[in-house]
Amino acid sequence: MTFLRQKYWNRHMSDELNLHQEHEEVAYEREDLSPRGIFAFLIGLALVGVLIHFTLKGMYGYLETYEKQHQPPLNPLVSQTENDSRKVSNADIARFPQPRLETNESLEINDFRLQEEKKLNSYGWIDQKAGIARIPIDRAMQLLAQRGLPTRLQAGAVPPSPVNMARQAVTRSNTSQQPKTSRKRKEVKQ
Repeated sequence: MTFLRQKYWNRHMSDELNLHQEHEEVAYEREDLSPRGIFAFLIGLALVGVLIHFTLKGMYGYLETYEKQHQPPLNPLVSQTENDSRKVSNADIARFPQPRLETNESLEINDFRLQEEKKLNSYGWIDQKAGIARIPIDRAMQLLAQRGLPTRLQAGAVPPSPVNMARQAVTRSNTSQQPKTSRKRKEVKQ
């Protein structure tokens, strides 16, 4: 059984290919979905969306007027405020305690980053009484490259102390030709 391939698709392509294969248990849909049905669905969906929009707008408008009409009377000791509490003036913002909501996030984060950069790239005191200062990162890297990283003492090593440093200085400055171990042996023999 040989099938010839057609170069382009057409509506009856399925029929042409299956002319040679007639099976009763195999079935397929003979029509494609019509564009009219797709467009009708999309137009209906748009109309329902517009209807829902205006229904919700009307419902919220009704609920807002209902709420305004059924407000309890204010206590005479309370100062009169604006009717719409959703609008905030600059004076109200200044009275509000810290931390406040951000009004311009990008400007505020840029100011914060600028302050942090100034701290990282300048000299200053962290605790002047304790003698703790802050230096720029570049200078700290130069000092670290010159001095090296601080190291810990190895296990079993004697920590530097005035007594140990004095002993080491004495052994270094010992100009006698006698090795240190021979002195100990002489003392032990006597």
